[in-house]
Amino acid sequence: MENLIKSWAESAPRLVAVAAGREHADLVIRGGRLVNVQSREVLEWDVAIADGRFAFIGPDASHCIGPDTQVIDTDGRYLIPGLCDGHMHIESGMLTPAEFAAAVIPHGTTTMFTDPHEIANVLGLRGVRMMHDEALMQPINIYTQMPSCAPSAPGLETTGFEISAEDVAEAMAWPGIIGLGEMMNFPGVINGDPQMLAEMAATMNAGKTVGGHYASPDKGLPFSAYVAGGAADDHEGTAEADALARVRNGMKSMMRLGSAWYDVESQITAVTKKGLDPRNFILCTDDCHSGTLVNDGHMNRVVRHAIDCGCEPLIALQMATINTATHFGLERELGSIAPGRRADVILTSDLRTLPIEQVIARGQTVAENGKITVDCPHYDWPADARQTVRMGKTLAEADFGITAPEGANSVTAKVIGVVENQAPTQALLAELPVVDGLVEGQDDTYQIALVERHRATGHVTNGFVSGFGYTGQMAIASTVAHDSHHMIVVGTDRALMAKAANRLGEVGGGVTVWKDGAELALVELPIAGLMSDRPAAEVAAKADQMVAAMAACGCTLNNAYMQHSLLALVVIPALRISDLGLVDVTKFEITDLFGEE
Repeated sequence: MENLIKSWAESAPRLVAVAAGREHADLVIRGGRLVNVQSREVLEWDVAIADGRFAFIGPDASHCIGPDTQVIDTDGRYLIPGLCDGHMHIESGMLTPAEFAAAVIPHGTTTMFTDPHEIANVLGLRGVRMMHDEALMQPINIYTQMPSCAPSAPGLETTGFEISAEDVAEAMAWPGIIGLGEMMNFPGVINGDPQMLAEMAATMNAGKTVGGHYASPDKGLPFSAYVAGGAADDHEGTAEADALARVRNGMKSMMRLGSAWYDVESQITAVTKKGLDPRNFILCTDDCHSGTLVNDGHMNRVVRHAIDCGCEPLIALQMATINTATHFGLERELGSIAPGRRADVILTSDLRTLPIEQVIARGQTVAENGKITVDCPHYDWPADARQTVRMGKTLAEADFGITAPEGANSVTAKVIGVVENQAPTQALLAELPVVDGLVEGQDDTYQIALVERHRATGHVTNGFVSGFGYTGQMAIASTVAHDSHHMIVVGTDRALMAKAANRLGEVGGGVTVWKDGAELALVELPIAGLMSDRPAAEVAAKADQMVAAMAACGCTLNNAYMQHSLLALVVIPALRISDLGLVDVTKFEITDLFGEE
C-alpha cells in the first residue's frame, strides 16, 4: 500500500547517508546504461536504492555497497524508469485492481492513473471507494481519479447511481485520489453547468488535476470554453490537428493505444514532423481488455508502437514516464531514475523492441522474464457488489420487436455505424423491410437493444446497428456498456437476443455469445457486472473464446467487443443508444428511430 513506502522526507536521513557513503544501500544495480529521462540521454551509471527509493545515481556506486547489499550486475542492459499509464480504466480489463496489477507488472507498468467511472455508474461513491482501497493495497502505484460524470450526460441516460459535486469534494480527501476523472460532459462545461464547474473547482481547490474528455471535432469557441473550464489533458484526439489544438491551449495531449483505439500514429506527427515540444505529450491505453494485457502487453506495447511510428525511443519513454508524473504533480516522487524518487526501474536489453526482463518497484523485484514474483492482495468485495444485474423480469422475443408505423411496408431507420479502431460512430440511414408489422434488419444491419439492469424496470430500448459483419442467427449480450453499464444486446435473431440477456441475469453479469440456438462463449463478470477477481490469464482465455465466438458469427472487426461495449457511450458522436432512446450525440438530444431528421 501507499504507506508501505516511507515518504521522501522520512527517508531523507538514510538516503543522504547512503549517497555520502556513510551507510550501505539495500540494492545496487551496476554495469548498466541508465536512461535519464530528465536529460534525455543514456549514461553508463550505477544506481543505489534504500528504503524503496533511489539514493544515488552515478558512474560508480561501489561506496554504497556493504555486506548486506544486494547487487545486480546488468551486463550492459538498459535501466529505464517504470512505465506510467496516464489515463485508463481498470474495469475495461474485466479485472479487479489486484488482478489488473498482476497482469501488467510483468510488462513493466509500475504506475497507473485510473478513472473508475465504470463502477461509479453501478455502485456510486461506495464502488469508487472499493476500487480506491484495493488499488492502495498493490505493490505498484495505482492512483485514482474521482469520476466526474455519472451519468456521463444527464438527461440522456439513467445510471445506477449519480455522482454529485459533494461526492467529488469528499473524495478529494482520500489518500489515493490524484484528481478528477475525465470530464465527459463537455457540453455541460461549455454551457456553464453549475455541478460540472463545482466538481472542477473542488478538484482545483484541492490542488489536483482535472482530467479532460472533449469528443467533438469543433475546435472553435466551444473548445476554447471547455479548456477555460480547467481540463488539463485530453485523450480523445484522433488526428494531428487535435494534438496541436490541445497543446497550444496548454493541455497535455494524451495519445492512446488501447485494445481498440489506435490514436498514436495519427497524432504523434505533431512531435515527429511538426516539432512540437514532446514534454506536452503523454502515452496512455484508456481501455485494454484482458486478452490484450496477457497476450500483447500494456504500456510497453504503447511505447513500442510510438517508436514504430517514428518517435525517438528516449522521447517515447519520456511520454510514458516523466511527462506523466510531471502532469500529475508527482515528478519529485516517480517517473525518473533520480535521487529520492520511488525505485521503480526496468531492466531491458533493447530500447526499441523493449523486452521487459526484470521489473523493480519500490526497490523490490516484482517480475522477472515475464513472470510476476509478488502477491497482489485482494479486497473483500461484499455480496451486494456481486449482485447488480436486476432486470425485473425474464425477457422474451417480443421484448425485442420493433413495431413499424402502421401500414408501412418499409421504413427509413437511423443506424449506429461502427468505425473500426475508433471510438466515434457514424449516423447512418437504412431502408429496412417490415414483416408482420415488425421492422427487420438486413444485410449488415441488425438489431441492438439496451436492457435496463439497475432498477429492475424491465425496460428495453431497441434500435439498429451495422458494421460488425454478423451473419446467420446470432446474439451477443454484455453488461459492460459504457458508461451507464446497463446491458447491450446485439443480434440477428430476437429469440436468441432474449436468451443471451436472460443468461447474464442468471450469472450476475458478463458477456455471452450465442449462435444457432447455442451458447458459444461466456465470460462471467460478477463484480458490478464489470469485473472478475479471477486471474487475468483465466479471464483472458474466456475472452479469447468470446472473440472466437464473435468471429464464428461473422464478425470481422479488430477488437469488436470493445466497439460493442461503447455502443451506449452517449458522450462520443455520432449516434448511440441509452435506456431513454436513440441519442444524437452531435446535438446531445434523444432522436427518433425512424426518419431522416
